[in-house]
Amino acid sequence: MQSREDIFETLRTAMVELFELEPERVTLEANLYQDLEIDSIDAVDLIDHIKRKTGKKIAAEEFKSVRTVGDVVEAVYRLVNAAA
Repeated sequence: MQSREDIFETLRTAMVELFELEPERVTLEANLYQDLEIDSIDAVDLIDHIKRKTGKKIAAEEFKSVRTVGDVVEAVYRLVNAAA
């Protein structure tokens, strides 16, 4: 899970499974809170899922700034490539 495309596909799959979303709704431009109706508890579940997939934890402060699926992809990309 290194490229942004890989991260997006993994994230889309996770969001479809975790939140029962239709895959076509999960786009890079989709707003997590308005478009996908993800609440703060869902966000914690998503952070936990990312941690299990990458072995690294996204800081809560970093996650507060994300608004779109693309923002999450970028945060995970920076996380997994920081140690590289």
